[in-house]
Amino acid sequence: MNLPRLLPRRVTLRARLTLIYGGLFLVAGLVLLGTTYVLFNQQLTRSAPKVLTLRKPDPPAADGEAPKRQMLFLSKNGESITGADAESLMADAENWMREQQATLHEAATTSLLTLGGIALVVVGGAAVGSGWLVTGRMLAPLHRVTDTARRIAAAPAAGRGLHERIALRGPDDEVKDLADTFDIMVERLDGSFDGQRRFVANASHELRTPLTLGRALVELAMHRKSASEDVKQLGENLLEINSRHERLINGLLLLAGSENEITERLPVDLADVVGHVVAQTAPEAARAGITVHEQAVEAPTTGDALLLERLVHNLVENGIRHNIGEDGWVRVTCRTRDDGRAEVEVGNSGPVVPPYEIPALFEPFRRLGADRLVTAKGAGLGLSIVRSVVRAHCGEVTARPREGGGLTVTVVLPACPDEDQGQGQHRHIQCSNG
Repeated sequence: MNLPRLLPRRVTLRARLTLIYGGLFLVAGLVLLGTTYVLFNQQLTRSAPKVLTLRKPDPPAADGEAPKRQMLFLSKNGESITGADAESLMADAENWMREQQATLHEAATTSLLTLGGIALVVVGGAAVGSGWLVTGRMLAPLHRVTDTARRIAAAPAAGRGLHERIALRGPDDEVKDLADTFDIMVERLDGSFDGQRRFVANASHELRTPLTLGRALVELAMHRKSASEDVKQLGENLLEINSRHERLINGLLLLAGSENEITERLPVDLADVVGHVVAQTAPEAARAGITVHEQAVEAPTTGDALLLERLVHNLVENGIRHNIGEDGWVRVTCRTRDDGRAEVEVGNSGPVVPPYEIPALFEPFRRLGADRLVTAKGAGLGLSIVRSVVRAHCGEVTARPREGGGLTVTVVLPACPDEDQGQGQHRHIQCSNG
């Protein structure tokens, strides 16, 4: 039987400091109250009334009786009883004094403990509240560091959000040292990611030139009148290899470009994009014996139309190429969700995909099973580009295996504001990192 948790899973540092501060204050207050009680009790005991017995030298009696004693009773307020009657009232007076002393002691003790306890609780509560406010003020810079780190960690891409800095102002203490060190670390990471993106883009551009030149030379050799059949066959094989390399380079360029967030957006209807992509991929689907089913309804969003077209194209192309061949199918649907966001879903028949393999499919150059080697199916960048484009548009992408084989990929993109639909207005939108 599962019992409900009485304590929270996580106690914050602010709460711990407040409890420690309040606990120490209450312990000190209890010690002070106990000391006061002991001293007060001793004072009450010392201030009790006194009874004095005096002996006066009386003349001896004629019959030989013992001389009489003179009794003196002193009360606390200075009143006294003397004479022979004092001796007869001695027992009653002592009993009355004991009762008065006990009553006074009980009343004083009760008053001290009650009023002292109430005062201790009130002052202790005020001390705990003050401790909560003071610790909150002292820990505010740490909350700022934590919030910045969370925004960077929640960025839709690894290199996104690294431009943020804490820039903490205040006294030069341990917290400021932590914030400054964090800023230096993030700045170095930001530089590393920018350098990596620039390297990929520059290397891809540089590799494009020799590939284009190589294609031209191969085509020139193939179209010579003196070219033999062997030369033409070799040329076709080289062109196929060259085309594969070109797709790889184009994919790297697109991947590097899609890592940047899209800030200037135009309204785009995904239904138009889906229809255009299905028409483009129809020849490849026919050659592979794959049937493409299209179900597109209006799904407005905002973004870069070319990147969104590449996103849908990669999903459909991936479904065609990673299929069972003849009698295979690909289903492409787009719609507007209940929350207003646009959704594109591409499902296909194909080999069984283990659930634990799905996260790796979105990594660059990662393929499933026998497709891990470079083949004509692609360069292994299709779903990586899809994820980068989705993140650049502040969207979400998920994939799940189908029963019986195949994969279903769902992309959700932000809704298009009503005032922008059909107006072609530019919008500057920044993805939320939270």
